[in-house]
Amino acid sequence: MSQIKLREQAYDAFTRHLLDRRLLPGQFVSQRELADRTSMSLAAIREMIPRLEAEGLIRAINQRGLQIVHVDLQMVIDAFQLREMIETTAIVAFVRKAPAEEVEAHAGLLDRLLEQTGDGSAVPPALLEEAQRADWALHDAFVATLGNRILADIHRVNSIRIRMILQERISITRPRMPSPLQQHKAILAAIRGRDEAAAVAALKTHLACSRERALGFEPFDDTPAPRPAGQEEKEPGASS
Repeated sequence: MSQIKLREQAYDAFTRHLLDRRLLPGQFVSQRELADRTSMSLAAIREMIPRLEAEGLIRAINQRGLQIVHVDLQMVIDAFQLREMIETTAIVAFVRKAPAEEVEAHAGLLDRLLEQTGDGSAVPPALLEEAQRADWALHDAFVATLGNRILADIHRVNSIRIRMILQERISITRPRMPSPLQQHKAILAAIRGRDEAAAVAALKTHLACSRERALGFEPFDDTPAPRPAGQEEKEPGASS
């Protein structure tokens, strides 16, 4: 297998661990630990590190190893601002170009999820996960419509940041689930009507609600991240 392929596999394994919270924001890890956790070779891990640094997902700290990006106030502000810039452009393209059958597929899934979560009973974890996948699938579809690979890559990395923020700052529980789903319903209603202005307005409302929950749910924790076992106490690096 080529080194490029191994590097891509290592990157995919790293991002899965990040989004599954097997790696946590602010956590310090060594290259060897990453290799062990992801079941990838040390060479593949070393090859992917420059990419992760360039994307702002990790940073190398002298004598401490690699630090997963820390979720702080500036990250929340920057990530959501970038998200709005990309998606408000993308949704206009989606309104204009998306085939009716694609729109109806998203709407049908949303209706089923609303029906399954609207009776006040406990929502199984699998259904919560499905709702989150459906949420991101719709946003990804907006950006894919632009057909711009550079923008799609920026969106992909920023989506990782947004998911880290949401996992760290808020959780989608049964009481919260209907609100984002209802916001999606308003977005899809505007898309079905091919109303660009209404779709942009509904999307901005949805993104603003998500951003405000991330900003206001609880105070940011600026305490130093836990150190790997056996590592000495050292001065922490600057906040990311």
